[in-house]
Amino acid sequence: MKPFAIITGASTGIGLELAQIAAREGYDLLVVADEPRIDAAADALRQHGGYVRSLQADLATLDGVDQLLEAAGDRSVDLLCANAGMGTGHAFLEQDVALWRRSIDTNITGTVYLLQRMLRPMVQRNAGKVLITGSIAGFIPGSFNAVYNSTKSFINNSPLRSAMNSRMRMA
Repeated sequence: MKPFAIITGASTGIGLELAQIAAREGYDLLVVADEPRIDAAADALRQHGGYVRSLQADLATLDGVDQLLEAAGDRSVDLLCANAGMGTGHAFLEQDVALWRRSIDTNITGTVYLLQRMLRPMVQRNAGKVLITGSIAGFIPGSFNAVYNSTKSFINNSPLRSAMNSRMRMA
């Protein structure tokens, strides 16, 4: 059986590129995004010859992450690229609460929940790779992306990274 990879935010940009690399490296894929373009991305990824399943799910919600976990089924995940993210733009005081809340829920809450659920079985079997897409934006103030930069700062410096690194080294 081929190795299995889950790539979030895989409909465009960095996520799609990560999925293309994984497909070329021989992984079966579950590609996930919150938009219908994920199906077209999956169609394009199939040219590499592997199994590709697409899932449109809102990873800003725990239900969306649970949908992803259900779609993975009983397969062991060999590679997780936690790439889904959302920027807000505009001056913070002009942003709608729903917009910045969605950014926080996508970039932090959904990501942390997904990682916690995916890392447990990886640590138990002492196998698997994880790539978390941070950003240089997390190291600088962002006058027109204050919420995005703050969420990426959390991801770049999260205690989750420390816990993950220490657990994986001990396993």
